[in-house]
Amino acid sequence: MPFSLAPRLGFIGAGRLARCLALGFSRAGYPVTAVANRSFAAAQALAASLDRCQAVADLQQVVESADIVFLAVPDDSIGTIANTLRFDAATARGARKALVHCSGATGIEVLAPAASQGAFTGGFHPLYLFSGGAADLERIAGCSITIDAPKPELGEALKTLARTLSCHPLTIPSGERMLYHGAAHYAASFALCALAEAVELWRTLGLAEEDTLRALLPMLAGTIETAREKGLAAALAGPVSRGDAALLDKQLARFTALGGDHATLYALLTRRAVALARRRAPPSAAPETIDAIEAAVERTLARSLHEVQAVSKP
Repeated sequence: MPFSLAPRLGFIGAGRLARCLALGFSRAGYPVTAVANRSFAAAQALAASLDRCQAVADLQQVVESADIVFLAVPDDSIGTIANTLRFDAATARGARKALVHCSGATGIEVLAPAASQGAFTGGFHPLYLFSGGAADLERIAGCSITIDAPKPELGEALKTLARTLSCHPLTIPSGERMLYHGAAHYAASFALCALAEAVELWRTLGLAEEDTLRALLPMLAGTIETAREKGLAAALAGPVSRGDAALLDKQLARFTALGGDHATLYALLTRRAVALARRRAPPSAAPETIDAIEAAVERTLARSLHEVQAVSKP
């Protein structure tokens, strides 16, 4: 038996993610009935922004008042909370209940205590960096939400909820959430780390972080839009894309002169750029020039490894 067309929703957690989802679902006509949070004031603030929603101090009250309970809490709290919730009385009455966490890295097996009591369990992870502001409700549109739900009834309900936010439901193989979540960092935290590296390098030229970001953020935005329109390989620019091995050699030499791991990081990322360049159709550079760039990268990485081994020797 499927969930109702408008299941009652409850939230344990009232942070950035919960605020965006709860407000989005409420605007789409779904009843968000209860919110609980470690800070009761935060639960009250979120509940007050929703129609006919109550802030509760007892987590069990969320279970009693909702059909689908979202756990929007830190990963290390998911299992602890799942162990405290009781679903058996409701499921014994024939009520359909579900407990769904919003983590990208934690598997749904952590919700086994709820499943053993007859509740459906699942994961609902938005691939989005929440700011906590009102703009999240608009910006989340078009994002993907990764859904993990062994029971098809819950899976369909969660996919429908994702679509009400104008998001794309995404599924991954069971047990692969750690790889999925780690890889996603390349499009989020690691993109920030790459910008931080640029800030550090330009600081040696006397440029402040504000000036660096003002200069590079529009370029990053343009790169992303080009990748969206043409694909990753076609969006590749710079010396690797052009097959400019001589320039790449000079860049690696300059980063090596700076010391630290600047040359190593640049070489590792250039290795990935070489792989993209080889995928371009038609190619924008002759294969032999890409080979020369790859050789320069591998020489730099071999030198870095040798230096690390020399330092580590007793």
